[in-house]
Amino acid sequence: MSDIQISAIICTHNRDTYLGAAIDSLLAQDFAADFEVIVVDNNSSDRTREVVEQRACNPRLKYIFEPTTGLSVARNTGAKVARAEILAYLDDDAVASDRWLQVLYSAYQSNPKLAIAGGKVTLLWPPTVQPPKWLSSGLAGNLGAYDLGDKIVYIDQPGLTPRGLNYSIRQSFLAEIGGFDPHLGRVGKNLLSNEELQMTEFALQHGWQVAYLPEALVAHNVAPERLNRSWFLNRGWWQGISECYREQLAGKTGIAQLLRGSERLIRGLYKSLQYFSDPAERFDKLVYTYCQIGYLNAAIQGLLSTSHKK
Repeated sequence: MSDIQISAIICTHNRDTYLGAAIDSLLAQDFAADFEVIVVDNNSSDRTREVVEQRACNPRLKYIFEPTTGLSVARNTGAKVARAEILAYLDDDAVASDRWLQVLYSAYQSNPKLAIAGGKVTLLWPPTVQPPKWLSSGLAGNLGAYDLGDKIVYIDQPGLTPRGLNYSIRQSFLAEIGGFDPHLGRVGKNLLSNEELQMTEFALQHGWQVAYLPEALVAHNVAPERLNRSWFLNRGWWQGISECYREQLAGKTGIAQLLRGSERLIRGLYKSLQYFSDPAERFDKLVYTYCQIGYLNAAIQGLLSTSHKK
């Protein structure tokens, strides 16, 4: 029986610039029991291995190379080698507060029905950079910002699910549902997502609970290349594709997807005009509209694929 009480996992792909700070924030945790830190190198081609080896003298740290690119694949690899029942996932460009693991662990210890938990996420802006005027609070969520207040919240709407960059899950629940779905989650430069939303749906369907823990605080670095409109439009496009795929995996396919996507597309265009004088809200609604175009594109491809199989 392992004495490890919680396994902290960083899945990383070509982020050597930020990775060291992420690892250091975990190795410096104020945690009363024993824990481990696992770095899953997801087929990186930069200095990732060297960054980890610089810290190899710490016995808590373990390095795993996963050659198949994909965030969900890397997360599943981390879970397989983890020795604890509680898995805590931190993004490679994030920094955990010093009691992050303790807050997460205590929540699971006090609630045997808790399957998933995550905490508040603040943004770390590059030096001398200010948030652009066209960035709404809603779009800041695409950069990782997540704040449901200063009290514990039990999630009953999948859309409010904790961010993957500050995320924990019970190992037994993960095994029960067969792991993270490799059809969802980032793969290389594509921005597929919604795997955490799908997990929350599964948890609620199976009678588990999902919690937001405000004291499980993480800060997320805002990469300079994301501070342009094209990145947000691309993110919106992939968000639409991800939502379409998630529905298809759940069996919600067919003409109904075209109707849903078309209705949301029209709504987005209308709201873009409605907020024309507000640059932040106008761009927010344009990204939403572009998201629906990505959704419809994937839905049409799905229908065509189905008809060809027939």
